[in-house]
Amino acid sequence: MVTWRAAGLNYINYSNIAARLLRKALKPELRLQATRREDSHIKLTKWLEGKPSKTITD
Repeated sequence: MVTWRAAGLNYINYSNIAARLLRKALKPELRLQATRREDSHIKLTKWLEGKPSKTITD
């Protein structure tokens, strides 16, 4: 069994933890670029009765 699975993690959680630790280990000038890539934007649309009612952006 893989170590991260034995610890009760799924692959997404494991890879997020590994990425966060890697970014913390970077030199300061590279860390800034890496943290900018970390941001993501999501657009969610709530549907009621088969029609989009409200769009939520994050």
